[in-house]
Amino acid sequence: MNNAIADIRQDYRLRSLNETDVAADPITQFGSWWKEAMHSQLEEVNAMTLATVSPEGKPAARIVLLKDYDANGFVFFTNYDSEKGRDMAAHPFAALVFFWKDLERQVRIEGTVAKLDAAESDAYFHSRPQASRIGAWASPQSTVVADREELEKRYETMQARFASGNIPRPEHWGGYLVTPTMIEFWQGRPSRMHDRLVYRLQDTGGWTVARLAP
Repeated sequence: MNNAIADIRQDYRLRSLNETDVAADPITQFGSWWKEAMHSQLEEVNAMTLATVSPEGKPAARIVLLKDYDANGFVFFTNYDSEKGRDMAAHPFAALVFFWKDLERQVRIEGTVAKLDAAESDAYFHSRPQASRIGAWASPQSTVVADREELEKRYETMQARFASGNIPRPEHWGGYLVTPTMIEFWQGRPSRMHDRLVYRLQDTGGWTVARLAP
C-alpha cells in the first residue's frame, strides 16, 4: 500500500447533527444547509456529482451544476444525447452528491429523473451567455471527435450561423428534474464517528428520519 496516500486523513470537528436539529421535511433541511453553504462563499457551491446507470447496467458519475431546487426536487441541464442523457433515458433514476468540504458536510440524494417541460428549458437556455448557447449547438457531447480543431471549427460554424444573436434552444438540450425518494445529511465528526441522518419517502407521501451508523 502507498502510505503517502493511505495516511491522508482529517479529523472533522466543526459541528454535530442531531435529530432535534433538523426539519421534518428534507427539502426544508436542504434549504437550511444550502443557505449556510452560500453564506460561507464556497467555490462552486452548486457542483454536484451525478450518478447514472447505463443501458448495460454499468454505473457512471460526473460533476454537473445544480441550477434550481424546490419542493419538487433538484434541477440541472445538459445535452439529452450525452452519455448521461442516454443513461437516464434507459434507467430514469439518478443519485446526486454534494460535498461541502469547508463545512465538513455531504448531502446524498437518490430519486427518479425526468425531463423538464420545454418552456422551463427554454427559459433557462435564454438566460445563458451567448457563448454558452452557441456551445450547446456546437458540441456533440460524449461523442468521439478527431481533435480540438474539429471542435473549434464546429463552434465557428455555429457562431456564424447565429451571428444575429437569435439562438433557439436545440431540441437535444434541456433540463432534468431529480425527484428525491431519499436524502441523507452527513456531518463530519471526530474519529470517523460521523453523524448521518437519512430521510426516506413513504408510500403515503410523508418522510421518515433515521440515524445511520457511520
